[in-house]
Amino acid sequence: MISQNSPRAKHVFIISFDGGKPSVMQESRMPVLQNLLKSAAFTWEAKTIMPSITLPSHTSMLTGVEPSKHKILWNDWEPERGMLTVPTIFALGSKQKLKTAMFVGKSKFLHLFVPKTVKEFSFPAYAAKTVAQLAAEHIVAAKPNLCFIHFADSDGAGHEFGWGTPQQKQAFADEDEALAMVLAAIKRAGIEQDSVVILTADHGGHDKTHGLDIPEDRLIPWIAWGKGVVPGKQLAGPISTCDTAATALWLAGVPLPTSLDGKPVTEAFL
Repeated sequence: MISQNSPRAKHVFIISFDGGKPSVMQESRMPVLQNLLKSAAFTWEAKTIMPSITLPSHTSMLTGVEPSKHKILWNDWEPERGMLTVPTIFALGSKQKLKTAMFVGKSKFLHLFVPKTVKEFSFPAYAAKTVAQLAAEHIVAAKPNLCFIHFADSDGAGHEFGWGTPQQKQAFADEDEALAMVLAAIKRAGIEQDSVVILTADHGGHDKTHGLDIPEDRLIPWIAWGKGVVPGKQLAGPISTCDTAATALWLAGVPLPTSLDGKPVTEAFL
C-alpha cells in the first residue's frame, strides 16, 4: 500500500454512461453535462481497456487493474463463475470505515457485489431515471463517501438502433436528466462543497456493437467536477479506465495498493 493523507473530498461519485462514445455524447442534447464542463477538468480522449465491453471495463474502472489481473473477461451475470477476487474501491474504502454504495442498471454488476464491501447495492431497472431516483434518495439519507452510479440506456439504444442514431442520442438526453437528479441530491444533502463527481464511460461503439481495439470503441470521456477541480482544464492525459479507481481512492484518502495499474489524475486538481 501507498500511504495517503487526509481525504481531499469526503464524497466521491463515479457516474458511468454505458456506451458513452464521446462524439455521440457531444452531439446529444445534454445541457446539464455541458454546463458542468464549464467548471470541470475533462478530456474526450480517455481510453478504456480491452476487451472494450461492459463488465470487464467497469471492473477495471472500479478496481484500478487490467483484466489480466481481475480475470473478469465475460460480460453477463454468470453466478457459477463466482465473485470478483481482487479488491474494489468499495472493499478498500470499507476498510477505512467509508460508506459505500452502488446503483446500477444491469444485473452483471452482481459479480462486483462482494459481501461486506458495498453497504448499499441496488439494481432497480435498466432505466437511468429509476437508478438516479434511488441513488438520489440514498445520497440525501446516507451521504455516501464512495458511490458508483451506472446509466445503461445509451448502451441499450446503441445495440438496438446503432451508435449515433437519434434513438441513442435521446437515451443520452434521458441520462442527462438522470444526472440532474443526482446532482440535485448532492446539493440537497448539503455535501456539494465537499464532493467530487467523476463522469466517464466503459466503452464507445460502432454500428450496433463494440469490443474492438479501435478508437470508436475504446475512446471514452473522463470528466471531474467538484471540490478542488481545476475549472475548464482540458486534460493532457493519457488517462485510462483504471485511473478512475486510483483517482477515487486518492481523493477519498484511501491507501493505494501498489498492484494498481491506474494512477490518480492529479492534473485535474488544484
